[in-house]
Amino acid sequence: MTSCASSRVSTTDCDVAYLIVDRAGVNVLRDPFSAKPYVLFYTTKRVGGGVQDFDAIKLIKFAAS
Repeated sequence: MTSCASSRVSTTDCDVAYLIVDRAGVNVLRDPFSAKPYVLFYTTKRVGGGVQDFDAIKLIKFAAS
């Protein structure tokens, strides 16, 4: 059985590489039935994100010999 000792280093400019999208508005759902005589409110907000520039992310793999 062979053992490989390897490590990875990531150098990333997060401001350039990743984009977080925040949609305007909050959805509110009113629930008058679940906890009588009280009224419950459920709120949701949609947020997303993704890689904007793959060139700003660098992964370096190295192994010890």
